[in-house]
Amino acid sequence: MSLYKYVKFEDLKRILGGSIRFTQPGAFNDPFEMVPELYVPEEFGSKEVSIQFSVTAPRREPPVGALDDYFASDYCSDQNSRRILDSLNRTVGILSLSKNGSSLLMWSHYADGYAGAVVKFDETHEFFSGHFEMKYSEHRPKVDISSYTGGDGVIPIAELCVKPKEWEYEKEVRIVRSLDDCKCVGTANGFPVYVMDVPSDCIESVILGERMPVCHQRAIWGIVKDMSDVSLYLDAVSNWGYEFRSEPIKLVGIENPIVSPRTAQIFAGQEGTCGEIAQYMLEKHPLSGMVNETL
Repeated sequence: MSLYKYVKFEDLKRILGGSIRFTQPGAFNDPFEMVPELYVPEEFGSKEVSIQFSVTAPRREPPVGALDDYFASDYCSDQNSRRILDSLNRTVGILSLSKNGSSLLMWSHYADGYAGAVVKFDETHEFFSGHFEMKYSEHRPKVDISSYTGGDGVIPIAELCVKPKEWEYEKEVRIVRSLDDCKCVGTANGFPVYVMDVPSDCIESVILGERMPVCHQRAIWGIVKDMSDVSLYLDAVSNWGYEFRSEPIKLVGIENPIVSPRTAQIFAGQEGTCGEIAQYMLEKHPLSGMVNETL
């Protein structure tokens, strides 16, 4: 199995350079992120509730403490969840991936309107240990807070990861890590940026977007050509249907790059046979003008 990350060009360069961001939950684009409604019975009053979360424990099934979707009480709100979220923003980072490697919407939303790329990862690599699938629901979760405070007091953080059904197409998979295990490298949109080292041997391939500028294509080729276990493709618009065709550029185990009318501009101007083939395709191939007219 494989996991996919839709990224912008600059983020792709960072990943290929060995660094990937783990984002605080409050910095995500969903305002309901990890904020269930909590039922806090009157006897709890205003006392401070201490809750510990595990970043690797699996989600408990069936859910512990889940209330009926239509449960109603004056003591049920998201106020305590927001306090919990504030605490998590200071302690954990999340890497969001997907099991969907061909989503038109995610290409648009997360990969710079098709000018970015998709990184394909090996799901079995130890870097992704403890990963879990996002849960999607028609209704916002309602949970009895006593389920967070009973037992050993350590709650799987996966249980907070429930999103509205509208996000289901993303087929999201998450890896959660303590920020203590990450490195802060700056700030963005009001949040510190934390990263971890990502081993190159967990990367299977890189798929460039249809609208990635040629200068960026050449830059990524310049990096990936020396990564022996990473393949490189370009997702070009197919002639039929709402689909892409993956144009291979570099395949693991094949020494020379693969040049087509769509990828020829990457190699044009280079010395040697590859550059000559690319130049010939750009000048002579009947499809060259059509497939490259928007670049």
